[in-house]
Amino acid sequence: MTSPNLNDLSAFVAVAQERSFTRAAARLGLSRSALSHCIRGLEAKLGTQLLIRTTRSVSTTDAGARLLNVVAPRIDEIEMELGSISAMRDKPAGTVRITANDHSIQTILWPRLAPLLREYPDIHIELNVDYGFTDIAAQRFDAGIRLGDNIDKDMIAVRIAPDMRMAAVGAPAYLAGKPSLLHPKELTEHSCLNLRLPTYGGLYAWEFEKEGQTVNVKVQGQATFNNGYLMLQAAIDGVGLTYGPLDMVQPYMDSGALIPVLEDWWPLFPGYHIYYANRRQISPALSLVIEVLRNR
Repeated sequence: MTSPNLNDLSAFVAVAQERSFTRAAARLGLSRSALSHCIRGLEAKLGTQLLIRTTRSVSTTDAGARLLNVVAPRIDEIEMELGSISAMRDKPAGTVRITANDHSIQTILWPRLAPLLREYPDIHIELNVDYGFTDIAAQRFDAGIRLGDNIDKDMIAVRIAPDMRMAAVGAPAYLAGKPSLLHPKELTEHSCLNLRLPTYGGLYAWEFEKEGQTVNVKVQGQATFNNGYLMLQAAIDGVGLTYGPLDMVQPYMDSGALIPVLEDWWPLFPGYHIYYANRRQISPALSLVIEVLRNR
């Protein structure tokens, strides 16, 4: 029997973890057909079926599950050691994969990381826009960005931004002739722009706070997005009210394109943090990224 090589095993681990040839191919930077050919070759070498393929999903056989449990941790160890060896170079090098929402990327990550890339040409940054609570270990990210109150306790978190105020706003054209809102529950009488969260597939409930009282409102409206900047544009277009970070809407409030509502109910959340797995050693590239992003 011809022994499988490390690339074959890495391809199998990716498919088994993603439960999808399409997602695994994107993760590995391969075509779907090339990945399928690789898995068929691995199964032929081992003389057993590893994956059960259907039109909707991919799952492991008993043999595949056993192989995954044995191989996946060892591949992670090999990659960590290879990263450590690469780190022995004079300058930090390698790829740092980060999952974050678009607001944190535009306002914090990219302004601070762009100069870093110019200074360290051997460092590569991959930024993945995601509003979900991504499992960075399962999805093989080096780090993630979340608000401070949404980070798992087994992760190491470093603050990269001050506390963040959230705001509710609407365009003058939409608010014209409507009575002023006095309580968040009155939002149910308005057309609001919804944000769909990929992690749970549900709609985000707008959060408000005043003098220790918290109110969450499930709003309704004609448009739903999975992107805060698209919600902002829809609000400017007069489709309805929107809810988002104050620094995102402030320029439009200053220009008069948007008007604040329920201003005395706007909550303050712990600011963005970068979080990463609690490992014995992280790569110098990731360490440098963390230091550059650290809030001063």
